[in-house]
Amino acid sequence: MERGNQSSISEFILLGLSNQPKQERLLFFLFLIMYLITVLWNMLIILAIKTDSRLHTPMYFFLSNLSLVDICFTSSTVPKTLANHISGNKAISYNKCLTQVFFFSWFGGLDSIILASMAYDRYVAICAPLHYSMIMTPNVCVNLVAVCWFWACINALIQTLSLTRLSFCGHNVIPHFFCDLSVVIRLACSDTFLNDLMIYTVGGLTAIMPFIGILISYMHIFVAVLKIQSTHRKQKAFNTCGSHIAVVCLFYGTVIGVYFNPTSTHTAQKDTASAVIYTVVTPMLNPFIYSLRNNDMKGALKMLFTKKPSLSP
Repeated sequence: MERGNQSSISEFILLGLSNQPKQERLLFFLFLIMYLITVLWNMLIILAIKTDSRLHTPMYFFLSNLSLVDICFTSSTVPKTLANHISGNKAISYNKCLTQVFFFSWFGGLDSIILASMAYDRYVAICAPLHYSMIMTPNVCVNLVAVCWFWACINALIQTLSLTRLSFCGHNVIPHFFCDLSVVIRLACSDTFLNDLMIYTVGGLTAIMPFIGILISYMHIFVAVLKIQSTHRKQKAFNTCGSHIAVVCLFYGTVIGVYFNPTSTHTAQKDTASAVIYTVVTPMLNPFIYSLRNNDMKGALKMLFTKKPSLSP
């Protein structure tokens, strides 16, 4: 990604999580442990779904994609943070910063769209169970996921390319541990109206529209579940959706707190703490939330560890 002649700086300085050496060492090991747990546990979820034929359903297909996206999402920021700590060099080049913005925006947007796809799957399963197999066919699921990846990529590309038009007049210190789009924009000394417009239109559609879709899906699900006479079936329906609701609340709660609050309420510490939750903590907790509340997933993981997978023909 070329800068042209717009910027007078060649790199940014990432302040990281703390300027205290003892705190930095503690945070380094904490981040390393959480990152390893995130990658390993999400990979186990993907392997368990692939090797157990009982989990070859739309719900688990979307879950495996979510696990893959979570690995990519946290990998777009954490390895660079760890590398900066080891090297003692907090600088990141202009091009690498824009690359980080692109991948962070891509996988962050993809996370929200995949969550919306999972909500739609639960809506069809509970509100139209007799037509579920006809609606959620393998081709429909694959095409839906492909559209999710494509749309999130287009959004990230637009947001990143819009940064190349900005001028940076020497102020290159980012009070964060990664190149966050909104933070980088605030460093520019040129007009950022178009960039802000892109965030609230294209970026907003990528984040808000899936959230609205999730809300609408669960409104219909809630009404449908209330009509169920059997207490056991009602409890089973709520349990099916419980893990997904927990992940949605965790993800969107922190994202809304950072990106959709008035600017006057923002502080570097608050934004960094919220960013840690949705970039590191949420991808780590997602597989635990889905596996610990799901007997089929627990069974698949157990078979994976005992090396007795049920392979599909």
